[in-house]
Amino acid sequence: MQEMIVSGLQRGFQEGRVTARAVTEWYLARIAALDHSGPRVKAVVEINPDALAIAAARDRERRAGFVRGPLHGVPVLVKDNIDTADRMSTAAGSLALAGHAPARDAFVIARLRAAGAVILGKTNMSEWAGFRSSRSIGGWSARGGLTRNPYALNRNACGSSSGSAAAVASNFCAVAVGTETDGSITAPASANGIVGIKPTLGLISRSGLIPIGHSQDTAGSMARTVRDAAVLLQAMAGTDPRDRETAGLRAAPDYTRFLDPRGLRGARLGIERQYFGDHPAANKLLEECLAVLKHEGAVLVDPAELPSHGELDEDELEVLLYEFKADLNAYLACRPGARVRSLADVIAFNRRHRAEEMPYFEQDLFERAQAKGGLAERAYVAARARCLELSRTRGIDALVKKHRLDAIVAPTAAPAPVIDTVLGDPSWPCCTKPAAVAGYPHISVPAGFVQGLPVGLSFFGPAWSEPALLKLAYSFEQASQARRPPRFAPSV
Repeated sequence: MQEMIVSGLQRGFQEGRVTARAVTEWYLARIAALDHSGPRVKAVVEINPDALAIAAARDRERRAGFVRGPLHGVPVLVKDNIDTADRMSTAAGSLALAGHAPARDAFVIARLRAAGAVILGKTNMSEWAGFRSSRSIGGWSARGGLTRNPYALNRNACGSSSGSAAAVASNFCAVAVGTETDGSITAPASANGIVGIKPTLGLISRSGLIPIGHSQDTAGSMARTVRDAAVLLQAMAGTDPRDRETAGLRAAPDYTRFLDPRGLRGARLGIERQYFGDHPAANKLLEECLAVLKHEGAVLVDPAELPSHGELDEDELEVLLYEFKADLNAYLACRPGARVRSLADVIAFNRRHRAEEMPYFEQDLFERAQAKGGLAERAYVAARARCLELSRTRGIDALVKKHRLDAIVAPTAAPAPVIDTVLGDPSWPCCTKPAAVAGYPHISVPAGFVQGLPVGLSFFGPAWSEPALLKLAYSFEQASQARRPPRFAPSV
């Protein structure tokens, strides 16, 4: 069952070699052996007590001739900031919401249930998606503890979808759902040797996601293969009356139709070398990746530099501070019975429970957000306008138009750093910001290893370019075959 892909599971179901219940039992046993004991990856914060019953129901449907789609009977883990109206909590890693379930499924959960997926459990995450403190630790939450990187257990699983990434890498599920505001899917995908898709803003509804900021938040796919990530993306996409950003979405295409092993032939790819670091081994690997792209027929525009590189940090943070206060207050107002109903309540809760909630880092970002006014304030409006100008008009759109590119290519992130509970996470080079701020799609694919640690290669481009990016990412994946499963080593 290890490294089993979604299509392989479906063949097993169809041929009667395995059942959804048996597959679910296998994943639960593996979680018990490797996540909750053994190396204690701590990727899974809560098991769905109804998982086996759901799997058995999917088996009965299949025997009756009713198959909902390619995820029918497939176990899926979901991040702890995605609402599930069941016997599990949705807490964003915080004790303030632990033990309390929302009254309604998030749109993506409703879509997954309709597709026949088995919601296996909740994954750990950087508490409040890493937005509580400027000195936070990727993968740590008061609710779930510290998620560890399965390739080297003393290394950071990165965040904020750390648990989803580590769970997929460790074969604790077939696929998982993460969320991203800036790098929270693609960066941990890179660090844990899996595929991560951050889609165009509006492809997947945000209703029922505990927010950071509506201008950048989205759910996305985390999987061991591009094909599985595309299948999951297809299942989650859709128009939702509760999220006006999805209003213009036409029916999402079957993304697997674009998965062409020869998809790199003739593609024009801009190589964004401003995201290359100074590590000799990492750069050697990246040059090997570029050689693969060329061998497969891509035309490399090298270098192709984003005109606004390095100019987004201050404006992005300003926007997210304003939006976090507004969006979290709106979200919590719809969680009847929760012990906190506003950002101010959460700040006060953390102060009262300092020993549990703040043993390693404080809540300076929360306090800065609480001091902000409303979204009509001039500072917010101006910062958001600059973000759009820098990331879209003078950023991705400008570069794609100038060089007639099919995609921009860069290393997703540096190898995972050592976990440091004293100083927090170091400055960690990654290429996630332009697509995140623009609300544009971004795919990270396993590229290889640096001293035993995975790194990813990123493909990103204009709005709604998922079909093109999937085609390119799949072709690179098939040519490179870079992924290999983790060994849960204590260190590199």
